[in-house]
Amino acid sequence: MKVPSLLTLVFVVSSLLFSSCASDEETCTETTWYQDSDGDGLGNPSVSTTSCTQPSGYVADSNDDDDSIATSTGSTPVAAFDDFNEDAVTVSFDGDEITIESNGLPNHTSPYWSESNSLYIAPSVANESQMSPGTISSTSYTLTVQATPEKASSTSATGLGAIGIAVTGAPIFNDEEGPNIALSANVASGFDYAGAHMGPTGYHYHLEASNVTENTTLSYDDEKLVGILQDGFLLYGRKCDATSDHPSDLDASGGHIAATQHSDGEEFYHYHIINETYIGSYILLFGVDLQGTPNTIM
Repeated sequence: MKVPSLLTLVFVVSSLLFSSCASDEETCTETTWYQDSDGDGLGNPSVSTTSCTQPSGYVADSNDDDDSIATSTGSTPVAAFDDFNEDAVTVSFDGDEITIESNGLPNHTSPYWSESNSLYIAPSVANESQMSPGTISSTSYTLTVQATPEKASSTSATGLGAIGIAVTGAPIFNDEEGPNIALSANVASGFDYAGAHMGPTGYHYHLEASNVTENTTLSYDDEKLVGILQDGFLLYGRKCDATSDHPSDLDASGGHIAATQHSDGEEFYHYHIINETYIGSYILLFGVDLQGTPNTIM
């Protein structure tokens, strides 16, 4: 009697194992995935793996001949230009080119306005003794970029002067205060809540805005559009609209390909303010290399 029972048990266990394996095979179809190092949605045909689910950093498309640079960056969404200060900025479109012209006059309060100006406020963040001389006045900035900017074969360091134009109309500067002179905490202490101060060429931003009551229009640890840089790529705040959080897939320049609040679900390459402090508690708007080809801001 024991032998038949044992055989029966073996048969039942074997049947269960076979049924389980068959079930797994039916629900798991392995796919070949290709490494996407540059985050452009196209994979390297020479580096692949197979898996039932998509691994992080891999895509199904294997048409990237050079996975060190993004070959598909998407077009700059026209809706983004609706965020620019229309009293200071004029945007025009001519074929494949976009031209941004600004008088450099921001639409927010600052202690750098003349006291007779309605936008003047007493310093709320700036150390008055460290404020740079001068008051905000009209200047002229013109930037022409491609409507579909592309990554260059190599990155470019930013230089002194304007490297972009903010949505307010004032220019964006990098992390230098002079030739090979990095910003210091002492200089930054004279910046207003907007992360800006006066210089030889006028009022300009270096830092992310401060989280104070006076800041009602500028980006602070959020997904707001900050402006456009001289290579044609847009710069957003520290958070990504697609995830409502700090993005984890940024390249060395703080860029990635994703949708934003302006692109109606379409993904395109853009920068974010990198979520790390520079000096003390200050956060730079942009202190790294440009991924695209820089255009002159005149």
